[in-house]
Amino acid sequence: MEATGTDEVEKIKSKFMSAWHNMKYSWVLKTKTYFSRNSPVFLLGKCYHFKTDGMYVAVHSFQSYGSNFDKINTEISGNVEEFRKDFISRIWLTYREEFPQIKGSALTTDCGWGCTLRTGQMLLAQGLMLHFLGRAWVWPDALDIDNSDSESWTAHTVKKLTASFEASLTAEREPKILSNHHQGTLKRNCDDNEMRNEVYHRKIISWFGDSPLAAFGLHQLIEYGKKSGKIAGDWYGPAVVAHILRKAVEEARDPELQGVTVYVAQDCTVYSSDVIDRQCSFMDSGKADTKAVIILVPVRLGGERTNMDYLEFVKGILSLEYCVGIIGGKPKQSYYFAGFQDDSLIYMDPHYCQSFVDVSIKDFPLESFHCPSPKKMSFKKMDPSCTIGFYCRTVQDFEKASEEITKMLKSSLKEKYPLFTFVKGHSRDYDFASSPLREENDLFSEEEKKRLKRFSTEEFVLL
Repeated sequence: MEATGTDEVEKIKSKFMSAWHNMKYSWVLKTKTYFSRNSPVFLLGKCYHFKTDGMYVAVHSFQSYGSNFDKINTEISGNVEEFRKDFISRIWLTYREEFPQIKGSALTTDCGWGCTLRTGQMLLAQGLMLHFLGRAWVWPDALDIDNSDSESWTAHTVKKLTASFEASLTAEREPKILSNHHQGTLKRNCDDNEMRNEVYHRKIISWFGDSPLAAFGLHQLIEYGKKSGKIAGDWYGPAVVAHILRKAVEEARDPELQGVTVYVAQDCTVYSSDVIDRQCSFMDSGKADTKAVIILVPVRLGGERTNMDYLEFVKGILSLEYCVGIIGGKPKQSYYFAGFQDDSLIYMDPHYCQSFVDVSIKDFPLESFHCPSPKKMSFKKMDPSCTIGFYCRTVQDFEKASEEITKMLKSSLKEKYPLFTFVKGHSRDYDFASSPLREENDLFSEEEKKRLKRFSTEEFVLL
């Protein structure tokens, strides 16, 4: 009886916290994001120009521009439209609520603690999009996305949120109904390629679904994180998430994922032979085709604060076609950095609570997995701890990328030790390197475990 009573208390506590987080993280601030018309905008290796006679372009929820944009000519407007399509097409993964209970806990939401796991998911999702769809792909329905951010603050809005909070306490709240403009409209005439892309678009999102069976869903990532002594509700750093993502891809059983592998740099060093060995390992089918590799490099851009000397290097990384983004953020808030303009980083924010979407059903709604509005943040506000990601489809791509990045690292040195290096040979060739055997058998080093334990005892406040 006592154990049952404790379980009930935990469930009530979990329900109350869920309701509170639903209120807290559904309260979206109505802020505009301004882009200079006189500076190029980079997004994951692509460059866009908004140059006109004026100074700024306001990109807010990607709705009607209004009179401020009347003077934008067709060419520049087209470039703005292309940027909008490109940004919205990236997969956005945020806090969710009302998903199946996480094993070993009473939690049915990751609000307040899952932001770094979400940004890690976004980086991996971008790598998979490059692998299956290519960098030129954009979601055909990107500009039709429903803009929840465009809602003005009215008495109706406040009343709706209050009702949502009250209903959550009594477990009577109905799941949020996401708009689906496909309904009641004629399906477009798709050629085979478009149909294929749509299949992969949905399949990639389904791998990140909030259910125990999803290969890269929150439930699975938490299971892999248990090897570090962490449980659901604890916080994960960018470096630890990199190792969790590696493990998740290694354990994925979907045949479609057998052609992708993940390599995590050891001690800020990428050992080229280790990467190539992963790429050349045989697939389950026995085919000798090489695998694509997603390279994750945990780094630190300074001590307590980010060193501004690294700004140009970070910008250079985000301008590369190989880059799949950066898991980083501000202190105590994790963001997914995908681009920049001038000295500001462009990011997607996971700190927004949305309702659970069952991705196992046919034609599940896609809107909540695409961000309607970009955010910008000054580089100097960035937390120094982050993980940089690259995607290389072939061994030749890896060799080319390592050459380009090495040149970039050298040019940004300024008599300082580089953030990370590419080294010929295997890690086992160096006495100071961690052994591959230990890396396979133990997800986290003792130092990482101690750091995780220290982090978990600190107050962690988001927003």
